[in-house]
Amino acid sequence: MENKEANENLEGLEKEEGIELEKEEPETAEDSENESEEPKEDSYEALEKKFNEMNERFLRVSSDFRNFKKRVEKEKKDIYSYANEKLICDLLPVMDNFERAVLSAESENGTSEKMLKGIEMVYKQLNDVLNANGIKKIDAVGKPFDPNYHHAVMMEDSEEFEAETVIEVFQTGYSLNDKVIRPSMVKVAK
Repeated sequence: MENKEANENLEGLEKEEGIELEKEEPETAEDSENESEEPKEDSYEALEKKFNEMNERFLRVSSDFRNFKKRVEKEKKDIYSYANEKLICDLLPVMDNFERAVLSAESENGTSEKMLKGIEMVYKQLNDVLNANGIKKIDAVGKPFDPNYHHAVMMEDSEEFEAETVIEVFQTGYSLNDKVIRPSMVKVAK
């Protein structure tokens, strides 16, 4: 009702003053199509941008997941590789005693030849079992001192060896699948 009165007032004003007011014409279908094309282009670009962002996120997440799977597989493999580490560490003192027994039997003249052979056989067999399960002795004598593989307990002047070279092993070191589980206790040349 108010709109009708306002329109009548405007028409009366136009006649009296001779002023022509702009009238809003109703939009035609063609006009609304022109206006909606711009937002469609904008929305298309926005959608394309959003798609590219989402695709990039997907690729990153996918890559992260692949890396996660690889890491889990490596950790699982490491668990299997090092599962017996404690058992092997407990066996190493036994291995040391066999080694000492062999050295002692070789140095004593009165020791039975058969007993020495028996000890050597057991020592070799135990050594073979450990080697078959990934246990390797760390070679030390004549090698440059490396704190990753050697634990220096003494230093001595030596004319035979260069400085920082291992000259004697007090206790053999071992590695399990290339991981040091016990470093060699050594004497190093000054």
